Amino acid sequence: MTDEPAKNISGGGSGGGRFTSFERDDRAASTPAETIVDRLGELYWQKTYGGQDAFECLVRTILSQNTSDAASQPAHDALIERYADGDFVSALADADHSALAETISPAGLHNQKSKTIVRIAKRVRKAYGDAEGFDAFVQTAAYEEVRDALLDMKGVGPKTADCVLLFAGGRNGVFPVDTHVHRIYRRLGIAPPDGDHEAVRAVLEAEIPPEKCGFGHTASIQFGREYCTARKPACLEGPEECPLGDICDRVGVNPDSGEVVDPSETIE
Repeated sequence: MTDEPAKNISGGGSGGGRFTSFERDDRAASTPAETIVDRLGELYWQKTYGGQDAFECLVRTILSQNTSDAASQPAHDALIERYADGDFVSALADADHSALAETISPAGLHNQKSKTIVRIAKRVRKAYGDAEGFDAFVQTAAYEEVRDALLDMKGVGPKTADCVLLFAGGRNGVFPVDTHVHRIYRRLGIAPPDGDHEAVRAVLEAEIPPEKCGFGHTASIQFGREYCTARKPACLEGPEECPLGDICDRVGVNPDSGEVVDPSETIE
């Protein structure tokens, strides 16, 4: 099992989480999706998540939208250095848009993201008072209430809401779907090839035990980076090159021709 990458925006060395051991036994897995998560958990790591500050987690995930960890991490670090000394929520709610945009510019789409962050900070301050009040809401309110409240914030989509529920709320049974997860589980044949992010999430959360969803999400991201990449998945070199090669349908991947398309393009 390898160490979790320090710059994994979805967890990271400072991302909280407690190591949890699950015995891997493919014969005991109740679904193919669980078998996959068991293998990925053995390949990478197994953690039970929770413990991040909810407001910081929300802001950090917004910064990560439509960009890489390598770009969003410096933006997050600069934002924390400039605004987190004191009342973080109010500092961002009252921040000058241009100054904030300049601070987070490495993350890309900085003008749009700065407006989103200021708008959400104002809403959090009005509804929950401060970061501690928001944190208490995320951790203790009913799952649907928290998810609905997050999705009602302009600029927060399902993946962002689910990351807050998982990494700050520590909720079992939450499997955030980013671009890697969306690609991988349709390519594997677990989710419908034309399924959108919410359809993939529904399949995974239904077929994977709640206590395995957290590390399943994070391990899947690393698997997508190292093996099941968008354009050159490892299986193009042969199924033996991928740790899931023997149980993957390779939807949209043709090792003979080298052609790789989105799984949705395989539907006639």
